Amino acid sequence: MNKNVIICLALLILSFGFSQSHSMKNDINAEATYINEEIKLKNVSIEVTVDSAEEIKSTFTTKGIKEFLDDTDEGEDISFKIICNGVKMSNGSKSHASYEVKGNTDNKKQFLKSIKKIRKAAIKYYHN
Repeated sequence: MNKNVIICLALLILSFGFSQSHSMKNDINAEATYINEEIKLKNVSIEVTVDSAEEIKSTFTTKGIKEFLDDTDEGEDISFKIICNGVKMSNGSKSHASYEVKGNTDNKKQFLKSIKKIRKAAIKYYHN
């Protein structure tokens, strides 16, 4: 029983680790299955909305994503999306860019490489 509580608290703390800034929005959707006092995630979909490169650098790391993937069963679909809010344009609408990668837990290394690439692209978006 205590182990289940600790695991749930660890997942809760980990998910709040992504939301250190009040202007950053995180959506993590997953189904959880309890097997022999272990938690396994299924159909993981993570969406992060940021307003600056500093938010990306300070709150979003691939290490946190890897921890989620380690708790996900093999053969499960996974997706990650980052939405970059920009500045207001001359027509009054707000600019933005989004980057998304979809994959499967059978190839976690390639998925993490793709996340690193879109993280760099998102940071570059704010530096242009």
